[in-house]
Amino acid sequence: MKKQVRLVLSAVLALSLVGAFAMFGCSSNTTTTTEKKDDTAKTEQAEPVELQVFAANSLSKAMEDIQKAYIEDGHDNVTFKDTQYKSSGELNEMLGAGSYADLLISASKGSMDTAVSKGYVDESTRVDMFKNDLVMVSKEGAEMKDVTLQDIADGKYTICVGDDSVPAGNYAAQSLSTVGVYAPAGDDEGKTGKDITGKGGSYNTDMVKDGKVVLDTSVGNVCKHAQSGDVDIAFVYTSDVYRFGGVQVVGTVPADTHKNIVYPGAITKDCTNVEATQEFLDWCLSSEKAQKIWQDWGFELA
Repeated sequence: MKKQVRLVLSAVLALSLVGAFAMFGCSSNTTTTTEKKDDTAKTEQAEPVELQVFAANSLSKAMEDIQKAYIEDGHDNVTFKDTQYKSSGELNEMLGAGSYADLLISASKGSMDTAVSKGYVDESTRVDMFKNDLVMVSKEGAEMKDVTLQDIADGKYTICVGDDSVPAGNYAAQSLSTVGVYAPAGDDEGKTGKDITGKGGSYNTDMVKDGKVVLDTSVGNVCKHAQSGDVDIAFVYTSDVYRFGGVQVVGTVPADTHKNIVYPGAITKDCTNVEATQEFLDWCLSSEKAQKIWQDWGFELA
């Protein structure tokens, strides 16, 4: 009888051990499976992405800081290809010629309108990103202040503005048309200020002949003319004062003499990294770190 009891107890113990090992095995498998899933998720999150940004010239310094901060803010799987900083017109020309970009940021609504009409960007992703002001600057230390558009019209100073391809130049042309320094042509003829594009017209012939008006191909080049003292006044954005230095603001162009200065951004039609590009674009507008960087460089979020 005792022998039978011992056999029964041994069998029960054996079954218990088998069950325990089975449970341990299941638990171990579950843990391993979970760990594998976590590792897979991490691998997917860390998939390398290279983004190509086309941005208006005036964004160069700020965008360099933005891209660095974005990577440091938990996006170390993202790298940025050599970002192209050109006038908004040149950026459109590059896209039209087949150059690849994931994101386009223009310095004017008109330039982005062109990108939309030409099919370079996905209009549904378009968003107004920043606002800026147009100012008149001179070489740092120059003895002039409170310069007005009428002073320019009276020929008191030599000036430099961007040409037709430069949004800052278009805004300057709109403003200068209100005092007769710039004459619009074509569909804009007879109009002034914010009612014109600031393209296709001409500057006062005598002023150009006398060297009172100089044109250049980028807002950066325009600013350099003032930095060097080649001209008395350059028409640039407020952000350019932070970006380049070596100049001082001697007058603010009245906002009601030109169209609102807005920087729109949009994902391109050919973008192959739509999700990653949208995430970067959203971060640029919503992150507190990003907002501080934009403000430090003279931009105001739209």
